[in-house]
Amino acid sequence: MAPAEQDALAVREQLFHERVRECLICTLLFASLYILCHFIITHFKKHTDFAAVHDDEDAAVNRIALGLCTFTLAVALGAVLLLPFSIISNEVLLSFPQNYYVQWLNGSLIHGLWNLVFLFSNLSLVFLMPFAYFFTESEGFAGSKKVGGPVGVPRPVPPTPGSSLTLLLQGIMARVYETSVVLLLLTLLVLGMVWVASAIVGNNAASRQSLHDLWEYYLPYLYSCISLFGVLLLLLCTPFGLSTMFTVTGKLLVKPRLLEDLDEQLSCTRLEEASVSRRI
Repeated sequence: MAPAEQDALAVREQLFHERVRECLICTLLFASLYILCHFIITHFKKHTDFAAVHDDEDAAVNRIALGLCTFTLAVALGAVLLLPFSIISNEVLLSFPQNYYVQWLNGSLIHGLWNLVFLFSNLSLVFLMPFAYFFTESEGFAGSKKVGGPVGVPRPVPPTPGSSLTLLLQGIMARVYETSVVLLLLTLLVLGMVWVASAIVGNNAASRQSLHDLWEYYLPYLYSCISLFGVLLLLLCTPFGLSTMFTVTGKLLVKPRLLEDLDEQLSCTRLEEASVSRRI
């Protein structure tokens, strides 16, 4: 093998290992965020929402909705922590430029994390959160049978060993079909309203033919508008939150008395004692 071919093979092998390393790091980071968000949601949620469900189908639906909400919260937490992570990784690389063990904090990894966060943020905003809400509210189309009955009523014994699981899957798929149809109708309604509003405001042929720019224009614009709304809400709520936090902290903590003048307190006490003695 020629030296040029060996160099090209070494470069391709290095790119392959870097790609695998980036995939492993992204997977581990997201898995850590998912586990953390799962503990956060299970800590703050009501136990009656998921634990005290007597219907197998409703319990499965609630578990699926819990997983979707956990995924969305993990993506949101990753979007919040991505900028500090980028700053810290840049400072670490500048502080230790020759260290082999921190070279995985490179620009390719940060760029890949930004792309994944942007993709999953749009996916969670447009699809996962509405799907989770409509999925928990759905009952299935007409003709679909639920596995469980009312609370307190014994369930019939399935005639075959796999019939219970089959009915459970049929009930869940009926809810999935209903949720997909409702979400599709809602998407068409929102896109139609946006298209009509754009045509009315623009009043030209180009604005009426801009529906094909959905992925390149509308979704990034929607993501930017919601991000701007979140930033404005953060700017408005941060002062009130800080004032409330300091107020509650001041009520709970005991003020230190290390800097008080004891001689002054003794003199005040003597004057009060003399005043009370003259009155007596």
